[in-house]
Amino acid sequence: MVAAELISDIIPTVKITDTVEKVYLLLAEFRVNELPVVEEDQFLGLITEDDLIEITDEGLRVSSLSVLKPHIFVRENQHIYDVIRMFQGQHLSILPVLDMKNNYLGLIHINNLTDAFATITAAVEPGAIIVLEIDNRDNSMAQMAQIVESDKAQVLSSYIRSFPDSTRLEVTLKINKKEVSVILASFNRYDYVVKAVYNQAQVDDDSMNRYDLLMNYINL
Repeated sequence: MVAAELISDIIPTVKITDTVEKVYLLLAEFRVNELPVVEEDQFLGLITEDDLIEITDEGLRVSSLSVLKPHIFVRENQHIYDVIRMFQGQHLSILPVLDMKNNYLGLIHINNLTDAFATITAAVEPGAIIVLEIDNRDNSMAQMAQIVESDKAQVLSSYIRSFPDSTRLEVTLKINKKEVSVILASFNRYDYVVKAVYNQAQVDDDSMNRYDLLMNYINL
């Protein structure tokens, strides 16, 4: 997924002829902290609410301000991970998207990013989440996927979390199956440490009891 696929056209742009008062009104109306300043499809920069705090004359036009941030944007073909990094690094609520000629194409709202992240991580899909703890030498996604697939399931998404000054990794797998006791048993058999399981079938306490009995049997 790339930036162009995340564009929203709900929030308007600011013109250089607009006043500070109008910018304040737009920020409040659309509940954002920044707005793009655009003139004839050319992106001039991002103006933020913090930039306007010390300006006492709300009749001033944007063209008279020197607070625009022209470097805060992403290109239309940048990956969603680049978009996430920019949002996080700059603490943004919106992010302008430009083409290779610096033409303004639209903006990405933080809500669009949240929806897209839920899609690419399969968070909205039914199934279970398994969190494993492994050594970085044992980081074989192929083997983990093979274990999952041995029970006629699939890994919908995965991500890895590392820890400072440690060789341990935390691997999170989203599985397209709610009942994963057999998969957990297989991970246990291959000496994986199962740190946590988030399962939509957990409301059935009996299923968890059966899993505990299976673990006890395997460890005999």
